[in-house]
Amino acid sequence: MIEQIIVLDNADAAVFYGVNNSNLQLLKTLFPKLRIIARGNIIKVIGNAEEIPFFEEKIRELELFCIDHNTLTEENIIDIVKGKSPNIPKQDNLIIYGMNGKPIVARNDNQQRLVEAFRKNDMVFALGPAGTGKTYVAIALAVKALKDKQVKRIILSRPAVEAGEKLGFLPGDMKDKIDPYLQPLYDALEDMITPAKLKDYIENKTVQIAPLAFMRGRTLNDAVIILDEAQNTTTHQIKMFMTRLGMNAKMIITGDITQIDLPPSQISGLKHALRILDGVPGIGRIDFDKKDIVRHKLVQRIVDAYEKEDERRRGEKESEQQEIKKNNN
Repeated sequence: MIEQIIVLDNADAAVFYGVNNSNLQLLKTLFPKLRIIARGNIIKVIGNAEEIPFFEEKIRELELFCIDHNTLTEENIIDIVKGKSPNIPKQDNLIIYGMNGKPIVARNDNQQRLVEAFRKNDMVFALGPAGTGKTYVAIALAVKALKDKQVKRIILSRPAVEAGEKLGFLPGDMKDKIDPYLQPLYDALEDMITPAKLKDYIENKTVQIAPLAFMRGRTLNDAVIILDEAQNTTTHQIKMFMTRLGMNAKMIITGDITQIDLPPSQISGLKHALRILDGVPGIGRIDFDKKDIVRHKLVQRIVDAYEKEDERRRGEKESEQQEIKKNNN
């Protein structure tokens, strides 16, 4: 009899062991001659010296499957232990598997272009109206890079710009005041990473979510860095952010230049950066439009209505200017 310790390096223990440790119980049934004890990410197995290497080999295969697909069912375990490939339907334009093995895919041509631009460039601008999935896809790409060990951390940021509500009137300390601005980023992460794993990532700073002001003075290496709502940055802020880019790092900047919440006297840093950096090698740009909206179908109608209203106002303003010019002459 020998004893072997197996450490689950990257698989989420909660997913690996299953609800109420159902997967662990199945493993004990499939390997009746072994005594299997699991605590956290450590599995201790006691048994025959000839059977333990085969058990460890299968545990490693199950761990890789769990990491890749973010799920592990009893059927998957039986197939892998028996040497079969689990029957997983092929998904076109797959980015990663989210919670409970849900496939997260590029849902339209521009989302797929964003995936390809991220592969080819170290900095990508993803521009377009709300609901086009630009931030969601950006975070999925970051999570995939982390899982594939292409980078060591994910850094997500947003400018804490007030859109009709004053930051000072929100209850709590500074973290409590800032968190509502960052909640959309948490929401996307929670679709892709289990709560326990995400908590670990945040505690050990593998995933960092912070307001834009916290980026000053840093050099961000071995990371995917995402700036969301970049239309609400000033020219100095976005320059500061872009120049944080370090070695083996990639940056995705998302924004909607039709939803600028800055005071009228300030120029949007995003609009300024797009003009200055046009044609710079290594920088990609994807322009989403209302046809790419993947939220409720009513969202596209709302965007259409506001675009028509903006056009009407521009027309009225031009008519007023022409009338004033005519009267002056």
